[in-house]
Amino acid sequence: MRIATAHFADKGFAGARVDEIAAATATSKRMIYYHFGSKEGLYRAVMREAYRGIRSAELDAGLEDMCPVAALDRLTALTFDYHFHHPELVRLVMDENMRRGPHVGAVDEAKNDLVLPRTQALIDRGVAEGTLRAGLEAVDLHMTISALAFYFVSNRYTFRALFDVDLTSEAVAERRKAQVVETVRRYCLAP
Repeated sequence: MRIATAHFADKGFAGARVDEIAAATATSKRMIYYHFGSKEGLYRAVMREAYRGIRSAELDAGLEDMCPVAALDRLTALTFDYHFHHPELVRLVMDENMRRGPHVGAVDEAKNDLVLPRTQALIDRGVAEGTLRAGLEAVDLHMTISALAFYFVSNRYTFRALFDVDLTSEAVAERRKAQVVETVRRYCLAP
């Protein structure tokens, strides 16, 4: 799966070739089609694994055992870190969006059926204790956190070319992660 992920992430769905993936995995194209049914099936399996990773990280974060503000900081930081350390997820999502999302809807792991209710519970706990402002919605918070984490990875090459900033640097990532955590916290804190 690692090799197929690399091919789809680097070349996009249209550019990835099953025969190249087969050659790189020392298997046959026929075996790939046997296991996955089609190039689309293989791609969906790659997407499933990519999303399973971030969803597992979100679910295993132990946010329900933390005070709401600390849980918010943890969720933001782990999302940022996951994107930073898994740029293939960002590239897969970018390609899927460029093609108007033809496959992601068929990938259950991509959906936030488990994560969004937990995020809303975190928000509700914070509102109840007076630390987070009322009116926050889990999907909006998820979008904000994802956007800030995603952009740092999706634009790493243009930022290097235009501003001579290395967004692959651990030090730069740590500095930016702190900014993102603070930005999200300030947005969510009760007045």
